[in-house]
Amino acid sequence: MSIFYELHKDIPREGPGNNETTRNAYQLIEKFVSKPSILDIGCGPGMQTIELASLTDGTILATDINDNFLDVLREKVREFGLLDKVNVEKANMKDLPYSEGQFDVIWSEGAIFIIGFEKGLMEWKKYLKENGILVVSELSWLKENAPKKPLEFWQNAYPGVDSIEGNRKKAESLGYEVINTLVLPESGWWDHYYTPLEERVSLYQEKYQHDQEALKTLAEFQTEIDLYRNYAEYYGYVFYLLNKNS
Repeated sequence: MSIFYELHKDIPREGPGNNETTRNAYQLIEKFVSKPSILDIGCGPGMQTIELASLTDGTILATDINDNFLDVLREKVREFGLLDKVNVEKANMKDLPYSEGQFDVIWSEGAIFIIGFEKGLMEWKKYLKENGILVVSELSWLKENAPKKPLEFWQNAYPGVDSIEGNRKKAESLGYEVINTLVLPESGWWDHYYTPLEERVSLYQEKYQHDQEALKTLAEFQTEIDLYRNYAEYYGYVFYLLNKNS
């Protein structure tokens, strides 16, 4: 088992997010859709999938490339009695096996960075029905003139980070109408992601004290966590609620 998966195994989320913001985002789009077919891309262990299922009168197809996360979500679907509402399927977001115009809503929390914000908006648009809705959360600058430390870290880790306004313009240039944007509160980083992750990093530093490669990975995660602790006002996850223009 890789150190990455050991760190992430059984923590509630695979990235920043919380049910409150998922709920707020869905409430802002539900007037545009009725009994929607929803594609959840990069669902991970599916906290947001289960929350969406509690909110919608439609159906959800939840997809990810990681079998372990999919197994966790399948168990949750059975546990919550959602087999008639939620299907779970292995799929690569870079090559989705679905038909054009198949879905009313595409939802992706904290995962579009894998393919890139612009590329994801371009590639996934074809799977939406006419006037379909795309909801993605993306790491974004919240203030101009970020300090050197977070700027250098994210330029190296994810050069595609842009401001909210920059991402709005990208979406509009690709034929979307921006319905709204929502900034994930800081608690959405800590409660279900960084807090359990940091506890595990601390625990595994002793377990892997003689494994230099593992220690390097652990140090990288701790650096990222500390960076957010010190500079949360400058960057965060932002939900972009987009309407596919005809």
